[in-house]
Amino acid sequence: MMDIEVTSTEKKIERFISTLEAMGGSAGNQRLREALGWQESTYDSIKQQLLDESRIVSGRGRGGSVALSATVYAADAEAPTLLGVREASAPYLKTKAKTGSSLEAKASAAPTTSLPTPRNSVVKKSDLYSSIWASCDELRGGMDASQYKDYVLFMLFIKYISDKYGDSDDFVPPVVIPPGASFKDMVALKGKDDIGDKINTQIIQKLIESNTKLARSDFPDFNDPNKLGEGAAMIERLGNLIAIFEKPELNFGNNRADNDDLLGDAYEYLMRHFAQDSGKSKGQFYTPSEVSRIIAQVIGISRENTKGSTTAYDPTCGSGSLLLKVAAEAGRQITLEGQEKDVTTAGLARMNMILHDFPTATILSGDTLVNPKFKDGEQLRTYDYVVANPPFSDKKWSTGLNPSNDPYQRFTWGQPPAKQGDYAYLLHVIRSMKATTGKGAIILPHGVLFRGNAEAAMRRHLVRSGILKGIIGLPANLFFGTGIPACILVLDKENTAARKGIFMIDASKGFIKDGPKNRLCEQDIHRIVDTFRRGIDVPRYARMVPLDEIASNKNDYNLNLSRYIGSSEPEDLHDIDAHLNGGIPEHDIDAFAADWQEMPGLRSTLFEAERFGYARLRQPVAEVRQTILAHPEFQRFRTKVETLFDKWCRAVTPLLTGIQPGDNPKALIAKVSETLLATFQAAPLLDPYDVYQHLMDYWAETMQDDAYLIAADGWVALSRRILETDKKGKTKDKGWTCDLLPKPYIVARYFASERAELDAKQAELEGLTSQIAELEEEHGGEYGLLFEAQDEKGALIKASVSHRLSAAEEGGIDVAEPGEIPLLCKWLKLNVKETALKKTVKTLEVRLDQKAYEHYAALTEVEVKTLVVEDKWMARLQQDVQQELERVSQTLTQRIRELAARYETPLPKLESDVAALSAKVEEHLKRMGATWK
Repeated sequence: MMDIEVTSTEKKIERFISTLEAMGGSAGNQRLREALGWQESTYDSIKQQLLDESRIVSGRGRGGSVALSATVYAADAEAPTLLGVREASAPYLKTKAKTGSSLEAKASAAPTTSLPTPRNSVVKKSDLYSSIWASCDELRGGMDASQYKDYVLFMLFIKYISDKYGDSDDFVPPVVIPPGASFKDMVALKGKDDIGDKINTQIIQKLIESNTKLARSDFPDFNDPNKLGEGAAMIERLGNLIAIFEKPELNFGNNRADNDDLLGDAYEYLMRHFAQDSGKSKGQFYTPSEVSRIIAQVIGISRENTKGSTTAYDPTCGSGSLLLKVAAEAGRQITLEGQEKDVTTAGLARMNMILHDFPTATILSGDTLVNPKFKDGEQLRTYDYVVANPPFSDKKWSTGLNPSNDPYQRFTWGQPPAKQGDYAYLLHVIRSMKATTGKGAIILPHGVLFRGNAEAAMRRHLVRSGILKGIIGLPANLFFGTGIPACILVLDKENTAARKGIFMIDASKGFIKDGPKNRLCEQDIHRIVDTFRRGIDVPRYARMVPLDEIASNKNDYNLNLSRYIGSSEPEDLHDIDAHLNGGIPEHDIDAFAADWQEMPGLRSTLFEAERFGYARLRQPVAEVRQTILAHPEFQRFRTKVETLFDKWCRAVTPLLTGIQPGDNPKALIAKVSETLLATFQAAPLLDPYDVYQHLMDYWAETMQDDAYLIAADGWVALSRRILETDKKGKTKDKGWTCDLLPKPYIVARYFASERAELDAKQAELEGLTSQIAELEEEHGGEYGLLFEAQDEKGALIKASVSHRLSAAEEGGIDVAEPGEIPLLCKWLKLNVKETALKKTVKTLEVRLDQKAYEHYAALTEVEVKTLVVEDKWMARLQQDVQQELERVSQTLTQRIRELAARYETPLPKLESDVAALSAKVEEHLKRMGATWK
């Protein structure tokens, strides 16, 4: 019978306090209890004892919350920090204000009220990414990205599992942290001569021995002098690397599968950057997350059609990102299995699975084509969903394999070329899909769609089988291992006999530049997935192509997308008749049919008939834009769009204001963004995907961090000072801030008059400064009247000008130039006004700063919601929608101006102008006695 250790009450109390401290000093009850891993009765018992002892206090929030008492915070506030920059909970420093002190001194004094409850140690995603990426600087010197990534990712891994499973009360925790092998034990090694060896033997080896799914090949060598330096260099480098992950905000004890894989996202962020820095030959371990998301969505997996026994498989899983995206789309714990040829990359995948809360996933090492590890008996195991991003055109795919005698019957459609392994991986994927229900997708180079010989024969079998459901053409330069364009083949063994065509999408032009690579943005992903799911034809983008057309003599099973989808934009052809006889061609004007359908009267306002088939502008070109903006029909169009935005606001505001601690921000943005996209489907002239992109950009930029703060702390806006510590340990006050609700929003709503007064004084000050600058520019310099008034450095200051004025008025050796004295007096007068205004502006700034700070404490939860949702989020998104409205008018205006300029001068007028100019030149030449032949 197994002995079960009974934890004493004292130890439980100690653990409760330390966990709460690690979470920033306050947390929701449910969140804290889950971080502790306790039963509700145990948690309530310890919490009540601590409440009775006044060591913690209760707080608000759904399900309640607890926080350490103020005395605990006061003590902790004086503790040293390992960070170069730390954030003090108290908005003002603990210094007493002197009686009669200035407003500036008062602003830096501690308020007499009790300290506000500090926010939890919730790291914003943007800060988390940059913080961890900064840790790479500790290792970049001696290694390239393909090497130092292993060290940084291991540190992220050990920190995560230590935070999440280090004190687990689970009977069988997903990851076992044996004594002496946690991140805290790694911290204790800092500065020791044998730190590298101890990490290898004390930390890594113990983890491997206690967890069968981990292998030594998963982890880098922390005692390698060739990579980490020798002696003191290694000790310092590893110590600095560990210190990066000691940051209090990098505490992941509250990371939960039903909340958000924040750390998993950070891991993927690092993967992308490492892949980008690793170069062409070493970046193939990572599939861009945007492509992975497309695959996960087009194969049809969802929460509704999955259960615990649902299986997904990736035969070339790399770091596991593609497999995890499939699991995320399933929305539940499903069976994940993957194989990866590179043993180090397989280790990254195993860590990635654990970081994303899929510790039960099985990742095995080995060459999938030569030695597939997942089998049932002697046959390949088959799965509900199979996805893959194999190495493109693998030239060594058949090494160690006899394709003509394959024990798994993968090459019955033919033998792939010896130097071209794309179809080998495709056939393995098809063979691994369940016989009648299996679904899958594979990323391959475009060549598989049209290359001849053996591949042409296999392609014919593929099309005839009905398994190929769709093809999605992707942009070039999307993947880190290659710059060539690729495509996604979507496979489905269900209803193959009834399949009458292949749905094709040419998405090759939908991307943005991201450094040296191209990247799909949110609207590109959504457009692809929406179009594929609906199976609708979209001109120059998507089409359902009948199998008969593909099999015709003309095409002969060639699947090159350009044969079936003409993706090129129509040429802008010049009209010869218009160049000869003038007028703007009606067919060019007709190109804006959607605009004229929405605003039929605008066309007649802008144009009038000149002759049959040709028109001319009714007003000067310079007035076209103003005519469009002022037209009643354009105003009506604007009102329609604004009404749709208001409708969306009303629909999602309850969702946004309803965010509570413990909520899932990813689920929130999914619902909010889908509602926006659906609402703007009814918007005339606007592309709803463009509006959707604005929301997703702002989500990544600001809203996401805000939502995470609210989901952690609730609707509280706590200001805090930013204290910067330099290398000498000296702390500097860099002002105060509030993450959720920055100062400008408080000022705009509650202190508009004070802001207006300050702005007026600042404008007046800028005017005075400009006058002084103009005076100095006009009369300065070596020969200017103000030259003698400059100081030794050649600058005009009050002392030097006053001295010169005194000398000039007294006469003597230095006699003033005519007009110099009035000029000096003018400069001094302006300078006195400028000095007084600067003081006034500073006083107003400090006063406004003080008022804004003090107002945070008075904010109610309702006010915070209004400020964040209406003043911050919705106001910004409304501006983005206005940008789209402006784009409509600008596009129409620009094209009209272009057409007007193109046909402004017909050929007869050009000839007439040339003749007139020629005659004028001849007349001039004749007067000069010259002849023109």
